[in-house]
Amino acid sequence: MKRTSRATSLALLCVLSACRADPVRDVKPVTATPANVTDISQEVIPLDQVSKSQAGAIGQRVATTEITLTYSRPVARGRQLYGALVPYGQIWTPGADQATAITFSRDVRINDRPLARGAYSIWTIPRTHMWTVIFNRNAKAYHDHYPGEDQDAMRLDVRPEPGPHVETLTFSFPTVEGKDAVLRLDWGEVRVPLSIRVP
Repeated sequence: MKRTSRATSLALLCVLSACRADPVRDVKPVTATPANVTDISQEVIPLDQVSKSQAGAIGQRVATTEITLTYSRPVARGRQLYGALVPYGQIWTPGADQATAITFSRDVRINDRPLARGAYSIWTIPRTHMWTVIFNRNAKAYHDHYPGEDQDAMRLDVRPEPGPHVETLTFSFPTVEGKDAVLRLDWGEVRVPLSIRVP
């Protein structure tokens, strides 16, 4: 009887140990702190005082790396976007108000180039056939105040793709698979994808 009891206790201990070692059970919610979130007022405001480019945020865990992006979301409203509202060949943060910002909890590779963990503002130079995407170390810049090339952590050229019309500027993760993901900007009929690989 004692042997059976001891064997049962030992088996139970093994099961409990295995549960603790299960990495799926240790997963915590995404907690990366957005770089440009400001305090949200509890006050109810009239419709005519609502920002025309409202704040948005997305987060994604890829393996054990947390990615959080915060931005303001301009709306097309029938305007010609690229080459007009957003001039070709000039630096533009894809958003409004505070510059679009992104945080990585671990080092990553963007389009197969290394980028250290941390917070960055995102800037672009749109052109008809090629965009330059810039990760700048000043994560808390204002949208019309590019911090300067000396603070750039990375610049890379990305070919834009045509897509269905998207009225409100949108960042998304349309692909997340294993240690790879795609972060994509969509606005108007243009989409700009970035591939992300985590350790």
